[in-house]
Amino acid sequence: MELDLQRFFQVCNPSWTLVMGNPEDRPYYIDFSSVRGGKIIEELGRTITRLSPNNPTCQLFTGHIGCGKSTELLRLKAELEQQGFHVVFFEAGADMDIADVDVTDILLAIAHQISDSIEKLKISVKPRGFKALLQGLDELLQAKIEWSAEASVPGIGQISANTENGEVSLALGLGKITAKAKDSIAIRNVSRQYLEPRTNVIIEAINQDLILPAIEQLKKQGKKGLVVIIDNLDRIEKNKERNQPEYLFVERGEQLNKLKCHIVYTIPLVLTFSNDLGSITNRFGVDPKVLPMVPVQLQNGNICPEGMDLLRQMVLARAFPDLEKNQRYNLIEKLFDSGETLDRLCSVSGGHVRNLLVMLYRCLQKDDPPLSSECLETVIKQRCNELNRALTEDEWDLLRKVAKSKDVRGEDEYQTLLRSLFVFEYRNKNGSWFDINPILIEAKEFQQ
Repeated sequence: MELDLQRFFQVCNPSWTLVMGNPEDRPYYIDFSSVRGGKIIEELGRTITRLSPNNPTCQLFTGHIGCGKSTELLRLKAELEQQGFHVVFFEAGADMDIADVDVTDILLAIAHQISDSIEKLKISVKPRGFKALLQGLDELLQAKIEWSAEASVPGIGQISANTENGEVSLALGLGKITAKAKDSIAIRNVSRQYLEPRTNVIIEAINQDLILPAIEQLKKQGKKGLVVIIDNLDRIEKNKERNQPEYLFVERGEQLNKLKCHIVYTIPLVLTFSNDLGSITNRFGVDPKVLPMVPVQLQNGNICPEGMDLLRQMVLARAFPDLEKNQRYNLIEKLFDSGETLDRLCSVSGGHVRNLLVMLYRCLQKDDPPLSSECLETVIKQRCNELNRALTEDEWDLLRKVAKSKDVRGEDEYQTLLRSLFVFEYRNKNGSWFDINPILIEAKEFQQ
């Protein structure tokens, strides 16, 4: 079988997200749950479909950036849709500036995405509470900020003429406000001054004006319920003013848990290393589900055969998606000069899916398959140097400690080691452990 090089190049791009809802994407998917300590996505789905199908649930999902969370959440979306739920999936950055997020930003983004989604299904709601809220906000913005004709944010009343039968388009009104607030600090500040004291009113309006009427009409269309999945909230970080993850999910977590539909929030991984983890569990009533790396070796240093095999399959499936596993193995030498080169790529990635794709993509930028071991070693050395430049001697000491103890404790060590992808977390049925990014083992500083 011939390799479709152009397609292989495209699907190895680290920025390409596999969407399980697209039939043409499904052959590229590899299920890593058997080596990740549990079927995390199935647990999220079961909580919605079997344990609480008719009662709202709020669940938390986290993991390293680049470990495959978006792919897994899109798989969850596809599976819930197959079971009859209407799923609203969106990335936080669509409606918010991730560097500066408040609770009301999240609530308005959820309301915007739900309203936009149900309007596409010809479901209409009568947002009386929202109409009053947004008209008040619009009047305040017009009074406080000098608008140009292009920058004007029409209020709900002003846009009603653009909708069918004179009905107010909640999605359009919310979309204009969230878009302007995302792009302007001044607008965000004025909006928050108005909305923050009214947070509970906003939650009540979302529930009574939007979510509950939408669920009622969705069920008339044969749907089982409404699920909202918010991706990329895990990218929220501390800023100069405050610790945003702690503020949103600890101090304000109880309010985020009040919406009357099924919700899955992604949260920053740092919160699982924080003293506030117990508070988060109390606020939301659940423990965060963590998506770890794919183990290439076990805690005792032995190779993890199953993890390595699944990573090999991930690479081979991107080249030959229509073939069975054994057939793919027979074609390794169309991609690499030997099976050892493929194993080297999988091993040095540390089971971090995006890291593996970054290195494979760099190899493809340098040469066409079959890729040589020399090409791969050049890419490995380049990646090692990039990470090495960011490390101080104190951090090397921490890495040596982790290499021996297989453990990371506390928020400070997380910020230093895990957030920078110097250290990875692994889990299996026997527990969890940490190990340093295998790329850094190549550095002379670690060898010394």
